[in-house]
Amino acid sequence: MTQATAPSPSAALAYPWADHPAPGSLRPVAPGVGWLRMPLPFALDHVNVWLLDDGEALAVVDTGFGLDEVRAHWEAVLAADGRPLKKVVVTHCHPDHLGLATWLAARDGASILMTQGEFLGGHALWHQLPGHCVTDMVEQFRRHGLDEARLQALAGRGNAYRRGVPDLPATYSRLFDGDQVRIGTYDWQVIVGYGHAPEHASLYCEALGILISGDMLLPRISTNVSVFAATPEDDPLGRFLDSLRRIRNLPDDTLVLPSHGRPFRGIRARVEQLVEHHRDRCAELLAACTTPRCAGELLGTLFPRELDTHQVMFAMGEAIAHLNHLAVRGELCRRVDGEGVIRFARNA
Repeated sequence: MTQATAPSPSAALAYPWADHPAPGSLRPVAPGVGWLRMPLPFALDHVNVWLLDDGEALAVVDTGFGLDEVRAHWEAVLAADGRPLKKVVVTHCHPDHLGLATWLAARDGASILMTQGEFLGGHALWHQLPGHCVTDMVEQFRRHGLDEARLQALAGRGNAYRRGVPDLPATYSRLFDGDQVRIGTYDWQVIVGYGHAPEHASLYCEALGILISGDMLLPRISTNVSVFAATPEDDPLGRFLDSLRRIRNLPDDTLVLPSHGRPFRGIRARVEQLVEHHRDRCAELLAACTTPRCAGELLGTLFPRELDTHQVMFAMGEAIAHLNHLAVRGELCRRVDGEGVIRFARNA
C-alpha cells in the first residue's frame, strides 16, 4: 500500500486521460492493453490492474484486493472477453496486488509469475512469521515511541493481511530482474525495484513505449517505504531512491501505467519530484532532531494531520525508514534511552 502524502505534481506530467474508468470497466490504453480500476476499502480507494492480450488467451498484471465486489468485476470482464486467462503477473505481495491471484489462476489454470522476494514476503506476512507478524510490528513501534493507545489499536486489528489475501499460491513461475516476459506479440522486460516491497517487479515494453510501474512510480502520491521488524536497522529508503534513478533512465515519453492514479508521461520530472520530496522530509527530521527524538514523537512532523489506524502503520514504518536513512548517511546517531526507546539525534 501507499501513504497518501506527496509533493504536488508539476505541469511537467502529461495525463492522456482526463478521467478514470468506472470500477470494473475496461478502458483500452494501448494495443492489447486494457485499464481496470478496482475498489479498495481504504482512504486510498482504488487500485489499477491491467488486462493484456496474450494471443488466444489473456494475461493480467495485478489482481485487486480480496473483496466479493472485485471478484464480480473480474467475472464480468473475463466473461465478456471469452478467452481463457493464462498468465497472472504480480508486481508485489501487498494485498491490493496479490489478493486474488490464487483465485484468478484457478479459474483457467493460469500460471502465477512473480519474484521470489514477493512470493516469500507474502507467505511471511500471511503466516505471521517472526519479524513479519503483528506482535513484532507492535513491539517495534513501541521501541520507537508510539503511544499505547495507538499500539493497542494496531494490535487489535489482528492479521489484516489475510483479509485482503484470502489464499496464497503454493507454486509460481519465478521472475528475475532483466527477464523478458512474452505476452502476445510483445516482450515485457522485468525491472526489479526495492524499498516499497522485497523485490517489486515493474514491466517495460519498449515496442509499446509503456511501463507498468506498479507502486514504484505513482503520479500524485508517494510510495510508502517502511522498515520491517525483521530488519530493524534497514535502509529501504536508500534502495528505493536508487531504484527510482534506474527507472529515470527509461525514455521520457514512456507511458507510465501506475497502480494508483491516472496513466501519465514524464518519468524524469516525476522521479525528480519524489527525490526532492524525500530530501525535504529528511531535512525536516534533521531540523527536529537537535535533541534526541523518537519516531513516535516525529509523526506529526512528517504527517501533520489525523491518521487512522491503517495509516499509522504506514506512517510509523515510513518515519523509521527516513530516520534509518539519515543514520546510515551519518547525519543522525541512534541512541537507546533508559526506558528502551530508540531515539535519534543530529551528529555534532
